[in-house]
Amino acid sequence: MTVSTTIIKSSHNGNGSTTTFAYNFKIFADTDLVVIIRSSAGTETTKTLTTHYTVAGAGDASGGSITFTSGNIPASGETVVIRRNVPQTQAIDYIANDPFPAETNEEGLDRTTMIAQQVSEATDRSIKLSRTNTMTSTEFTVGATDRANKILAFDSSGEISVTQELGTYQGTDATVTTEAYSVRDIIKSTTTAQLNNVYICVADSVVGDSLTDTDHFELLIDAVSAATSATAAASSATAAASSATAAASSATNAANSATSAATSATTATTKASEASTSASNASTSETNAASSATSAASSATTATTKASEASTSATNAASSATAAASSATTATTKASEASTSATNAASSATTATTKASEAATSATNAATSATASDTAKTAAQAAQAAAEAAADNFDDTYLGAKASDPTVDNDGDALTAGDLYFNTTSNVLRVYNGSSWQDAAVDASSLASNGFAIAMAIAL
Repeated sequence: MTVSTTIIKSSHNGNGSTTTFAYNFKIFADTDLVVIIRSSAGTETTKTLTTHYTVAGAGDASGGSITFTSGNIPASGETVVIRRNVPQTQAIDYIANDPFPAETNEEGLDRTTMIAQQVSEATDRSIKLSRTNTMTSTEFTVGATDRANKILAFDSSGEISVTQELGTYQGTDATVTTEAYSVRDIIKSTTTAQLNNVYICVADSVVGDSLTDTDHFELLIDAVSAATSATAAASSATAAASSATAAASSATNAANSATSAATSATTATTKASEASTSASNASTSETNAASSATSAASSATTATTKASEASTSATNAASSATAAASSATTATTKASEASTSATNAASSATTATTKASEAATSATNAATSATASDTAKTAAQAAQAAAEAAADNFDDTYLGAKASDPTVDNDGDALTAGDLYFNTTSNVLRVYNGSSWQDAAVDASSLASNGFAIAMAIAL
C-alpha cells in the first residue's frame, strides 16, 4: 500500500459513557498505538494496553478503534489522544539470492515513512529556530558547574546563553535586617505599608536593604492595592446601607403624614356633619316660631277671652326665636371649624406628597450606591484573584531548592511539564519533562550583565 496521509493521531472528548473511540490511520500491531488521557487541568496520563484498553483494526489501511475496559472510561472534560508509535527498528532481513518480495519491501518502506512522520510531528511541537534565523550556534558547551543556579535565556545578541542566577523563594522579609538577597530571589513583605506584597530581587542586595528599594527589588504582586480595593468596596456597601436606612425612615415619615392627613379629613367630615345637624335644628326652631306667631295672630281676634293665652303664646314665640338664633350661631361656628379642618387636611396631604418624593429620591440614591458598591467589590475580587493566581502559578512552576526530585508541586498537586527546581545535592537545575526529572542542558558564550532575560522551557 501507499502511505497517502500524514495523520498519525486522533483526539476525542470523553463524556463518562462512551467506551469506543476511532483512529483513522494504519498500524501494523496493537502495540503500535499510544493512548493518552488529558484531564481538564492539563494532566496527561499514558494508558496501558489490555489493562486500560483493547485495540481493533491492526493492519487495516483505514484504521480501527480502541475500547476502554470497565472502570477506565474517559470522564466528561477529559480528552482521549490516540497516537501512532511504530518502533524505530528495521525488522526485515533479506537473504542473498532469495526472492525479493515486493510486499515485504513495501512494508519496510511504509514503516520508514511512518517513523519519519512521527519524528516530524514531534519536532513540530518543539521550540525551534525559524528557517531564516541567523543564530550561529545552538549547542551548549557550558559545564554543569557554570550552569548551576543559572537559567537558559537569550543574550543581547539574540544567542542562546546561560544567564542570571536563579534564586529561591525566601519567605517573608523578617530576615531583611540580617540577610542579603540574590538576583531572582522572591520575598513577601510583612511591613504594614507593603503587607503581603511580593517582590523579586533584580540585583544582589546587602543586609538592611528595603524591599521598596527599586535598585534592588521589583514589585511582582501588589496585595496592598487589592486590600485597598476591598476596603473601598466595603465602604461603598456601608454607604448603600445608610442610604437604604434613610430611605426607609423617609418612607415611614411619609406614611405618618398620610395618616395625619386621613385623621384631619375624618375630623373635617365630622365637623361638617355637626354643622349640618345644627342648621337643621335652627330650621326646625324657625318653623316652630312661625307656627307660634300664627297661633298668636289667631288668638288676637279673641283677645278678650284669650289675652292670657296670647300673652303666653307670644312669650313662647320669643323663646323659640331666641333658640333659633342660638342654633344659627352654633351652625356658623361649626361650619368655620369644618373649613379649618379641611385646610389642615389639605396641608397634611401636601406634606405627605413631599415626603413621598423625598423617599423616592432616597431610594434612587440607595440603588445607585448599591450598584457602585457591587462594581467596586467585583473589581476588588478580580484584582485579588489575579494576584493570588500569579503567586500560585509561580510557586507551582518553580519549586525552589530541594535535596531530591519532588513528586508533587508546592500545593501537593501533580507535576506538569516545565516545572523547575534546584537540586542541592548535585547542585544542578532540574526540569520535569512530563514523566521524569532531567538535568537542564544549556549553552552560553557569555552571561547577561543585568536584567531578567526571557526564560525558555527546556523540557517539552
